[in-house]
Amino acid sequence: MLGVVIGSACIVLVVTVALTGKKYIIAQIEGVGSNIVYAQVVRAGPGQAAPLADEVTLADLDAVRKAAPLADEVTLADLEAVRKAAPLAVAVAGTRETPMTVVVEGIERPINLVGVTEEFQSIRNLQILNGRFLDADDMISRSKVCLLTQQLAERIFPYENPVGHAVRVGELRFTVIGVFRERVSTFGQSEIKRESVVIPFPLLKYYTGEEFVRVLYAQAGQPEDVPALTRQVAEVLRSRHRTGALYQVENLSSILEAAGKISFALTIILLLVAFIALIISGIGIMNIQLVTVTQRTREIGIRKAIGARKREILYQFLIEAFVISGVGAVAGIVIAVSIPALLRWGISLAQIILDVKLGLDPATLSFPVSWISVVVAFFVSCMTGVIFGYLPANRAAKLQPTESLRYE
Repeated sequence: MLGVVIGSACIVLVVTVALTGKKYIIAQIEGVGSNIVYAQVVRAGPGQAAPLADEVTLADLDAVRKAAPLADEVTLADLEAVRKAAPLAVAVAGTRETPMTVVVEGIERPINLVGVTEEFQSIRNLQILNGRFLDADDMISRSKVCLLTQQLAERIFPYENPVGHAVRVGELRFTVIGVFRERVSTFGQSEIKRESVVIPFPLLKYYTGEEFVRVLYAQAGQPEDVPALTRQVAEVLRSRHRTGALYQVENLSSILEAAGKISFALTIILLLVAFIALIISGIGIMNIQLVTVTQRTREIGIRKAIGARKREILYQFLIEAFVISGVGAVAGIVIAVSIPALLRWGISLAQIILDVKLGLDPATLSFPVSWISVVVAFFVSCMTGVIFGYLPANRAAKLQPTESLRYE
């Protein structure tokens, strides 16, 4: 019975761990940005030939070569086109970054200056720690304001609130209006690095004279709309630029799919371990039943002598095996279901400590129990007992009454 308890508990716990892990991975991916599609230019289309006229010079040809790639860059006009032509997009934003330096304690440090449009914060789920994010007025008036990453703010203003203070980035001066961090770190793989300064995109456009963005973001309202929105964004970019220009338009569905496959593979491996435990427990039931048959040979002989048929003896020992495995399965399931409940109870008691010291989000610490796994664990455990209990039950049923009565 102890073996069945362990095996059935393992089945339920394995599925619970798999569901919890999958939910946590999805929460981490969605922390980067839920339901987002991102696009950027990979290769510009072939340059158009200059008109053959007497006034065309080598300088004109060189200017055409330089201007040709810029014709295929993603611009603010492309963002507006996506808003109008892609009805599934609930938010659209663009970013562009450029390397800069900032002076910290008399030493210049390299930082990343990022120009963003208004809806970038909602798409990327940036967490505002202090102050506020850029609003529509900042974009329209090209206000000289910025936001600092938490790491950069701690370096420049280690002992005071940076909001309201001025910071010099290269030759430019900005007023700090907020401090932020990524909800889930991208480890520098996105436009947000450890030490970045975020400013209104129109202001960056004013200083550089170029309006193209490096990455276009579009956010779908529902997860099932992401593939369709990806196709819509790709069609808009292809229709607005030259033939031959190549754009990378992707979403996070591939990462979610990979996470699901990894979770499924781990679940299968752990379930195999649980089934091995059940097989071992089934062998244990079989051995115990064989010993029981040997010890109760005289009892079997008496029952047969007073009229018990072979089928009744068979059912007697099969029911005993079923009861052993069934009670063990119920006990294992109760234990398996109690563990997540106890964990949730413990987390709720320690919630204040966890929030202050570790900053854990209780929403990511839920432990979903699949009731399908409970039913499967009970069924498999009972079937294991019956299957492995059949051999000793069949042996008991085949005993001859005279030989059984002479036993001992």
